[in-house]
Amino acid sequence: MAAVKTAFIGLGVMGYPMAGHLRKAGYEVTVYNRTGAKAERWVEEYGGTLAETPELAAQEAQFVFCCVGDDHDLHAVTLGERGAFHGIAKGAIFIDNTTASAEIARALYAEAREREFHFIDAPVSGGQSGAENGALTVMCGGDEDAFSQARPIIDVFARAVTLMGPVGSGQLTKMVNQTCIAGLVQGLSEAIHFSQKAGLDTKKVIDVISKGAAQSWQMENRGQTMIDDTFDFGFAVDWMRKDLSIVLNEARKNGAQLPVTALVDQFYADIQAIGGGRWDTSSLLRRLTRGT
Repeated sequence: MAAVKTAFIGLGVMGYPMAGHLRKAGYEVTVYNRTGAKAERWVEEYGGTLAETPELAAQEAQFVFCCVGDDHDLHAVTLGERGAFHGIAKGAIFIDNTTASAEIARALYAEAREREFHFIDAPVSGGQSGAENGALTVMCGGDEDAFSQARPIIDVFARAVTLMGPVGSGQLTKMVNQTCIAGLVQGLSEAIHFSQKAGLDTKKVIDVISKGAAQSWQMENRGQTMIDDTFDFGFAVDWMRKDLSIVLNEARKNGAQLPVTALVDQFYADIQAIGGGRWDTSSLLRRLTRGT
């Protein structure tokens, strides 16, 4: 049987390995990336086909994946000039792994219905390591029938795939995820800072409390790197601020009170101000320790 034709638009830190997993699983993959050299490198590494535009990438694909930066980028590669929505076939499924607003997810879903194909918002969590290891958590919004068709292929790069509800529900769930992370990282930063100021062996402290009620993914995966004052892992501050702006904008619409999230967002602004926009999100500790 012929390999299922897929396309992947956006080969960033997340998209590059995600598309690679599809190819290694035997899918026929056509890729597009705004920076062509990166797409060429991907094809050299994995095989597959390089397309010059999102429209050409989407043609004849049964499943079209997308993982770009934000709402603006997403609109450009879907409905912009030579965007994927101009080339995608009727009945195909567009799976958007971008972390974006629920608003644009709903708008693209409406466009997809009008053009007679399917749209699923499917943001991911798990960071670069999760993408590279095929162990992402994928939270989806869309129609049950489209999700049922798409789930087996999404499973290729995921450890958990869940339909959260109608379109937009995936993005809303990702907002909950980012809200949790913001508070957890700030709490961990303060705990490490307190431990250091108290003269404790902070490595031993983290080792002990990670076996109790304080345990978290952030502690297990970032505790030691934070102690080592190393912040070149995972998700960048610039992207976290983008995500938190989406969260806070949605909260203004639905009336949710997010005082800690709003405060941590400003702490990340402080990190950007000292040149840490590309540091990973655990760099909140730097805000506490600089000058000490």
